[in-house]
This record gives sequence, C-alpha cells and structure tokens, in this order.
Amino acid sequence: MYTLNEKLNLLRQRIQNRKVKVLIMGLGSVGNYLLDYLLSEGDENMEIVVAGRNLEKMQSDVNIVKVAGLIRGKNKSRVSIYCNLDLNSEESIVQCLNEIEPDVVVNSSRAYSGLKYGSISWNNIRAYGIWTPLSIKYIKNIMAAHERVGSSAIVINTSYSDAVIPWLKSAGKAYPDFGSGNINHLIPRIKLAVAEQYHIEDFWNIDITYATAHFHDVVISKEGHTEGVDQLICIKYNGKVIKADLKKIFADCKIVMPVDAKRNMMNASSNFEIIKAVLDAVRNGKKVKLHCPGIFGEVGGYPVIVDGTKENIVSYIETNDFTLDQMRSKNAESIYLDGIEKVEAGALYYTDELLHKVKKAFGVELVKCVPFDKIEETAQFIINEIIDKQRNK
Repeated sequence: MYTLNEKLNLLRQRIQNRKVKVLIMGLGSVGNYLLDYLLSEGDENMEIVVAGRNLEKMQSDVNIVKVAGLIRGKNKSRVSIYCNLDLNSEESIVQCLNEIEPDVVVNSSRAYSGLKYGSISWNNIRAYGIWTPLSIKYIKNIMAAHERVGSSAIVINTSYSDAVIPWLKSAGKAYPDFGSGNINHLIPRIKLAVAEQYHIEDFWNIDITYATAHFHDVVISKEGHTEGVDQLICIKYNGKVIKADLKKIFADCKIVMPVDAKRNMMNASSNFEIIKAVLDAVRNGKKVKLHCPGIFGEVGGYPVIVDGTKENIVSYIETNDFTLDQMRSKNAESIYLDGIEKVEAGALYYTDELLHKVKKAFGVELVKCVPFDKIEETAQFIINEIIDKQRNK
C-alpha cells in the first residue's frame, strides 16, 4: 500500500500531461451534489466517472447535472458512467478500478440507502458508533480491491471515518487516505459564530485548529453544548489568538438545518474540499489546511496540512497548537461518548454504556467486540434487529 505522501507525489507526476480522473462510487444524494460541485469548477482538465448499478437512474441524474452546469457556463469536465458496479463484490470493484484507472476515488455509498442512521440512534441512545459495522461494510471491499490492483489513487471515505479508517488500519488492511465530514461540518459553524460575536466581516479568514470526534459534531450541532467536555480548539484571526466565549460560540453553532437529503450538501462539500485541496497542492503548489476524521488511521478528527510548496509534497497532522497525544486523548474522550471504547488489533469494542442503552431502547443484545471477520454478520444483525424493526413500527 502506498503512503498518502507517495500517492500525492505520484499524482503530481501523472497529471502533468493529462486530465485528472475522479471516480465517484455511488450516485445517491452525496454523489449527485459532489458531481454538481465538481462541474461548477469549470475544470477542463478533470474527467469524472460515476459508478453504480442502476444505469437509467445514473443517466438521468448525470444528464440534469450536466445540462444545469452548461446553462451556468460551467460544464467543462467530461462526465461518463460506469455501470454494473457491485460494492458487495470485491471482484466487481477490481474490474471497475482496472478499467477506469482513477486518480481519486470517492466512496459516497451507504450499506442501507435512504436512511440517516442518526434518525434512529440519536433520540434513542445518543450515540452513532453503533452503526460502524454498516459504515465499514463497503469501504473494506473497496480498499481490498484497491490494494489488489496496486492502485495509487487517493481514496476518500464519507461514512463515519472517525472509527472506520482506524478499524481497517488496525486490522492490517489498506485504508482510505481521507475521511470527509463530521469534524469538518463544525468548522464553518464555529467561524460563523466567531464572526458574529466579534463583528468580523471576512469570516472565511478566521483560522480554526480543532481536534474532536463525531459525538461532538452531533451534540454541538444539534444541541449547542459539549456535554460538559472541554474542547481542544484554537481560534485565530489575522494571526492572533481569539479568546472567545466558547460556551456562547458552541451555543451559536446550533442552527436550523434540514433533516432530509439536503443535509448531504455538507458531506458532498467536504469531499469537494478535499479534492480541491489535493489538486491545489499537486497542481498549483499550495499549502492547504483541512479537518478530517480518521486521517492516517487515527481515531477521531484532526487538523491536517497538505503542503505542495516544495518539490516533494508532504501531508501531516498539524501540531503547532496541540500535541498529537493531546489530540488523541481528546478524540478518545469524544468517541467514547459515541459508544466506541476502542479500536484495537482489528476489532471494534463498544462501550458498556452503549450496550446497556441498546438493550433498553431496542431490546437487543449487541456484542461487546466485533472482530474484523464478523463485520458482515454484525452489520446484517443490526439491519435485521434494529433498523428494519424501527422503520416498520
């Protein structure tokens, strides 16, 4: 498996004389929004391939995005469709990767489509980690195929990367390079809240350094508080640290949001941000900062630098404001509240508190430890015993 730095430098070499090729696996709402955002760049040197199983639906979705983009004068990227991709089949993914030879792969698929898992878990157990076996179900197949074909494509995962990417790494498997969403969704909320409190017009220039896991993305976004947990955050403007009223800042992060598929504009935007940052570093020699869950196989979310200013591109977790140990500790504290005790030696361990909540809320005995070879079995158990039964009520 190539390291992220090796992939970035190989990408720089490959696209010197050709277009960059982005493969979107799964054209649900996240994939559709992402396709629209990528086309809106008007990038003549980008080719986009969307892959799935329903040709008629994909053709319809792609056509409307292409025509809408052309109306705006932005549709300059070539878009094509790859049909018959089955994410349950490693062989099918291998065939897809061999045929397309992508530079960037985005996994925007879901094991149980059309459902926001949090709509079941948050009100009942206030924890999202229960769904990790479903979140890893497809990306583990994608990464196994990715390794088999010897691909150096950069892979972005969109589903609960706080735990999914570390789970793959701890099992000695190939794992995605970036996770999108989660912590990334909090950063703009914080910028808007700080700008309001300090009357800052150019709020996009507020600099945030933050380390936290998925639980705090949800509890801050939904309820405007931190559940009594101090946050590891540094806020700067024009190079100066702002000693903000964090309690008020986090309270102001609770803003009205849709509960339907429009929420996936944020996840698609997170994927777009990562792709744009990578291309800015690789093509334009820029140094960019991101916040990503699961980066380098770490549990939780971290600030990440991708630096393309020198001959060799490098990427790393930013440690100017906090040490890596501080960030690891804070992420462990946050993800514990999400129901995950630890990810170790290829196994995911739920917290005892989560097991008790699941038993009380759903009448289901969830296993404490999910070994890597029991992912499929556990995911199906969760679908059968929790999701289907809750949806059929």
